[in-house]
Amino acid sequence: MTDPSKIEVIAPNLKRRLSGVTATVVRLIPVQERMIGIVTTGPGLPDSLPHVTLTQAASLPRDQWRVWHARRNTEMALGLLLRRVLGRRFRLLFTSAAQRDHSGFTKWLIRQQDAVIATSPQAASYLEREASVILHGVDTQVFHPAADKRALRDSLGLDPDAVLIGCFGRVRAQKGVDLLVEAALRLFPDRPKAQLILTGRITPDNESFVTGLKTRIAAAGLAQRVRFLGELPWEEVVCHYQALDLFAAPARWEGFGLTPLEAMACGVPVVASRVGAYETLIEDGVTGSLVPPDDADALTEAVAAWLDDPARREAAGHAARDHVTRNHAIEDEARAIVAVYRKLLA
Repeated sequence: MTDPSKIEVIAPNLKRRLSGVTATVVRLIPVQERMIGIVTTGPGLPDSLPHVTLTQAASLPRDQWRVWHARRNTEMALGLLLRRVLGRRFRLLFTSAAQRDHSGFTKWLIRQQDAVIATSPQAASYLEREASVILHGVDTQVFHPAADKRALRDSLGLDPDAVLIGCFGRVRAQKGVDLLVEAALRLFPDRPKAQLILTGRITPDNESFVTGLKTRIAAAGLAQRVRFLGELPWEEVVCHYQALDLFAAPARWEGFGLTPLEAMACGVPVVASRVGAYETLIEDGVTGSLVPPDDADALTEAVAAWLDDPARREAAGHAARDHVTRNHAIEDEARAIVAVYRKLLA
């Protein structure tokens, strides 16, 4: 176990399967541990992260204040329990990405926190208290353009000559996957080089949704050009970003939505709906395009414009990489969050 006297922050993760919240913890901790004494606790995290068990977290000495940084309701509730019932000296911090009215229980939990972070101005607007707005960042050393995109595609079993669109994340209606498939069905017959890959977990409740999409794709004779790759290991996801010509994020709603930033860091322009933080992240017409949510016609038109203009795609890819490097580096996110930790511990 890490020396308890050096533990200043605990970042719980009370979910075993990979999720956006878990990915945030995995991304940030290696950067933050260079700035402050931080550990994780809970299941589903890589062994490489500094970690204590939940039992160890609950039995830390009461000789100093520490920050308990929750990102889920369960984690807020556990931090409150540890402080009020077990007498642990925890300053409670919550990060909110949701862009919706919170339930009564969530609002009550948020009121018990010593400080709150919102991942976007939109998320902050749903909080009934003051919050620090800190946008997510991307590790630009991990997410970067491929040195040789053709060779990379060949190694991944992808067509080196394709004009390749990607959409990554859990495959479900909320992500607008059906809208993107509809766009492909309309556009691909006249664009023989265009292909679409989708990666991400398909949960049992979404299997019939995906089966319906695959049936439509097969009926159109596009089964070899619109492919569902399933849930990939993290390092393979990064490589698939680097292999793309265009990324699509047509979600119907979103909390923050990190995938466009990851794609742009890899030099890939993005077509996204105006949900989540996408309007904050994407420079419309410069690093990609923004379209109304749940609008297949607008999405199809935007995708077509990028497919048909390789010079514009290339210029936008360079602009996207530069935009992320200047405005959304993960080091900036980590420093801003650590500043909140320091203030709570002062």
